[in-house]
Amino acid sequence: MTETRRAGPLFLAVGIVALEFAAAVTGFVASSLLPIVAADLGARNDLGLLIAGSTLGLFVALPLASRVLGRLGPRGTLAVGMAAYLGGLLLAATARTAWMFALGQFAAGLAGGLLAIFGISSAIRHLDDRLRIRVVAASSAMWIVPALVGPAATLGLEHLVGWRWTLLLPVPFVLFGRLLVVRAARGEPSTEDGQRPLAKTLTVPLGAALVVFSAGSWPLALAGAAITVAGMTAILPPGTARLRPGTPAALGAMVLFAIGYFGADSLITVLLTSGFRVSLGQAAIVLSAAPLGWAVTSLVTARFTSARFPVVGLGLTALGTAVLTFGGSFVTALAAWTVAGIGVGLAYPGLYIRATTAGSSGFTAAELATAVITAECVGQLLGRAVGGALSSSGTGLLASYTLFAVALAAATYAAARRE
Repeated sequence: MTETRRAGPLFLAVGIVALEFAAAVTGFVASSLLPIVAADLGARNDLGLLIAGSTLGLFVALPLASRVLGRLGPRGTLAVGMAAYLGGLLLAATARTAWMFALGQFAAGLAGGLLAIFGISSAIRHLDDRLRIRVVAASSAMWIVPALVGPAATLGLEHLVGWRWTLLLPVPFVLFGRLLVVRAARGEPSTEDGQRPLAKTLTVPLGAALVVFSAGSWPLALAGAAITVAGMTAILPPGTARLRPGTPAALGAMVLFAIGYFGADSLITVLLTSGFRVSLGQAAIVLSAAPLGWAVTSLVTARFTSARFPVVGLGLTALGTAVLTFGGSFVTALAAWTVAGIGVGLAYPGLYIRATTAGSSGFTAAELATAVITAECVGQLLGRAVGGALSSSGTGLLASYTLFAVALAAATYAAARRE
C-alpha cells in the first residue's frame, strides 16, 4: 500500500506529461493536414470552420469542467472525456462535410479541456511545488520533437494511409496518458463543485465564437474579445484585473504574457516576410526558434528555483519582442525571437506555479485549474484577435508589435507583485 501511494504522484506526473505530448502531436497533425482536409471536403473557403471546432470545444469546457468533476468525480470525468475525445476524432476522421469535421473537432476539444483541467487540478492537489515545476518544464519539452518532426512525419503518413487514418495518430498517446492518470486517481474522492456563475462564464465561448467566425471583420472580432473578457472575469479570482498581489497578479501576468507572446507568434511570419523582407524558409527558422528556446530553457532551469525568474524572463521576452518592432535583418530577428523564447522558458514554470497556488484566493483545485487555462487561452485569443485586427487596419504590424511588447512589459510588472 505504501509503495502504491508513493508511486501515485509519479504515475500522475508521467501521465500529465504524456497527455501534453499527445496535445502537441494533435496540434501539429491538425495544422499539417488542414490544407489536405480542406481540399478533400471542398472547404477551401471554410478554413475558419475547420479550425474553430477544437478551440470552441475548449472554451465550452472551461466553465463546465469544475461542475462535471463535482458531479461525476475523477473516474467518471475521465471516462466521459475519453469517450468524447475518441468519438470526436472518429467523427472528424469519417466526416464528409466541413460541418461534420468541425463537430468532431468540437467534441475532441471539449474532451481535451476536461482532461486538461482534471490533470492540472490533480497536480495541484497531489504534487508538491518541486515536482510540479518539473512537470511544467517536461510538458514544455514535449513540444520539441513534434515541432521538429511532426509536420514531415504527418505528411509522410498521410501519403501512405490517407488523412483520415493519420488524424487518429495521437490516440495511443492519449490512451497511455489517461491510463497512468486513472491509476494515480484511483480512490480519489469527488472534487468540489465550482460556484462560478454559469450563465456569465458561458459568455467566454460565445465571445470566442464571434472572434473565430469574424472572417476578417475587426469590429466583430473586437466585440467578441470584449464579451470574452467579460466572461473571463467570472472565472478568474477577484482582484485579477487590479493585479492584486498573489494568485490574482500571477493570473493577470499569465493573461498579459499570452496576449503578448502568442499574439506576436501568430503574426511573426507575416512580419518577417513583409517587414524584414526575408524568405518564407528563413521565416520558418525564426518561427521555430522561440518554442525551442522555451522548451530547452525550461528543462535546464527546472532544477533551480528563484522568485526572480518570472520577472527576469518576462523582461527578456518583452525586450526580444520590442526589437522586432524596429525591423532589421534575418539575423536580428532570429536573435530577438530566440531571446524571447529563452525568456519564456525562464519565466513560465515559476509563473505557472504561482498562478496555481490558492493563496488567499479561496479557489478549489478544479477552479484554479480552470482559471489558469482560461487565463492563458483567453490571452492567446485576445492577442491573435486584436493583433490581427490592428495589422489589417491602417496602423499595420508596427502597432501590433508595439502592443505585444507593452503587454509583455505589463506582465513583467504583474509578475513582480508577490505577496
